Amino acid sequence: MAGWTADRIPDQQGRTAVVTGANSGLGLVTATELARRGAHVVLAVRDTAAGAKAARRIGGDTEVRELDLASLDSVRAFAAKLAADHPTVDLLVNNAGLVLLGPRRTTADGFELHLGTNMLGHFALTGLLLDRLEAARKPRVVGLSSITHKNAHLDFGDLMSERDYRAASAYGRSKLATTVFGVELDRRLRAAGSPVISTLAHPGLTRTNLTPRAWEHRGRLGRVIARAGLLVTQPVEQGALPQLRAATDPGVRGGQFFGPAGLGETRGRVTEARLSREAADPAVGRRLWAVAEELTGVRYL
Repeated sequence: MAGWTADRIPDQQGRTAVVTGANSGLGLVTATELARRGAHVVLAVRDTAAGAKAARRIGGDTEVRELDLASLDSVRAFAAKLAADHPTVDLLVNNAGLVLLGPRRTTADGFELHLGTNMLGHFALTGLLLDRLEAARKPRVVGLSSITHKNAHLDFGDLMSERDYRAASAYGRSKLATTVFGVELDRRLRAAGSPVISTLAHPGLTRTNLTPRAWEHRGRLGRVIARAGLLVTQPVEQGALPQLRAATDPGVRGGQFFGPAGLGETRGRVTEARLSREAADPAVGRRLWAVAEELTGVRYL
C-alpha cells in the first residue's frame, strides 16, 4: 500500500486505546490521531502533569493515567485500575521507551533500565491486560521496535548488561528484546486461538525528545551532538505512521512489521520492514518469554 497516510485511519468510535508514553513524540502523535478519529484514548504516562498538558493539546475523548514502566508495582496498579474501569481494551500501543547514553542504571526492580522499561514493563502490562483485550472486538497490540534491533544480540548469560556495560548496545538489545517479544506474542496468540493480534513497527530515524535526552549526561557537548543528530531525522508525524498503520489498518495481519521504505529503513513512506534473523527465531522467542515470565512474575499464553 504505497503512500499510506493518517488519512487512511478508519473510524475509531467506540474503541478504547491505551498508548504508553503518550505525552510526547511518537506517542503524542499516535494518541492525537486515534482521538481525532473518535477513539477513547488512555494516555499512560509517567508524568501525569505532562500527560494532562498533552490531553489538553489533543482534545477529544482522552484520560490520563499514571504508569511507570520501570516499576512492576506501578504496572500492576495501572492495569488493575484500568481493568476495573474499562471492561474492554481494543488497542494497546506499547510505545513508551527510553535511550540514555550515560552510566548504567536500573529500574525499581533491579533490571537494567533500557531492558526493564522498553521490554519487561510492556511484557507485564500486556499480560495483565490480556483478558480485557480478548473481550474486545478486533483487538490489537502494537510493539515499537527500532532499526537498532538489526545489529543487536541477546546475551542470555548477561541479559542485564552487568559486564562491560555500553549504553548504545544496551538500548539496541532492549529493542531487539521488544521485537522478539512482539513476534513471539503473535505466535502464542495464534496458537491459543485468541482474537488479539500482535503487530510491530519502527519509526526509522525520527525527530523526538529521546535524542536530546540521550545525550543530556554530556552537558553542552551533548546538546551540540543532539542538535546535529536531529538534522538527519524525519518529522515525528512521518515517523509515527508505521505504528499508526500497525494499529489501525484493517488489512494488517498478526506478526506484520512496518517501517519507513527509504534509505535503509530510516525515512520515507510506510512499508513492511524486515526482521533480523534473531528477532524472527522461534527458539529465541521461547527463551526470552520464559525469562520475562520469571523476571516479572506475569505468566500468560
